[in-house]
Amino acid sequence: MNDVSQIDLEPDYEALARAPVRTEPFRHVVVPHFIREQDLPRVFANLPHIPSGGSFPPQSLNLSPLMRTLLAQMEGPELRRLIAEKLDLDLSDAPSMLTIRGRTREKDGRIHTDSLAKRVTILLYLNPSGEVWEKQEGCLRLLRGPHDIEDYVHEVQPVDGTLLIFPNGPDAWHGHRQYVGPRYTIQLNYMTRDAKARSELRRHKLSAMVKKLALPGLDA
Repeated sequence: MNDVSQIDLEPDYEALARAPVRTEPFRHVVVPHFIREQDLPRVFANLPHIPSGGSFPPQSLNLSPLMRTLLAQMEGPELRRLIAEKLDLDLSDAPSMLTIRGRTREKDGRIHTDSLAKRVTILLYLNPSGEVWEKQEGCLRLLRGPHDIEDYVHEVQPVDGTLLIFPNGPDAWHGHRQYVGPRYTIQLNYMTRDAKARSELRRHKLSAMVKKLALPGLDA
């Protein structure tokens, strides 16, 4: 097995440090090309085969050394430090939970807020830009409220290594128009330390074991 520390893939942390914190409709940060443009072809070529919808813990997938390197960066101290500074939060002891999605289903994308056990949501989008996203299908919308997917302030195309970060709260409504098809996202959450978060983390570990057994043919 290759040593992931020897694989050259580092996100653009300087771009994150420069990115502004937007306040409408709720606090968030968008970093285009957090995965550098020259690295995108390699990342796209190494995306794991995920034939079904839902979120997959990385332990349930057969990942290439390049993808393991990327996940190590996502869960590493530099990203945590920069997000803590950007959002003025103490994340030093926050447990983390990471999942990967490869496909979007009809039922996905409905307007929602994330569980309050998740203090911060980080989404890294790993899809090539193209016509489907320009039609606004599957583009994440940051919404003014829970009732209308068209009542949005910002829309984020899920493409080309774009990073989206927001602290969770009762008004952090988001969703997207119905889209069915490939849509790769790495989701990282910094969790609270309460009982609800511990329960979600336990389910996360159990899900990894179950999905690994259910999908033995997944490959990188």
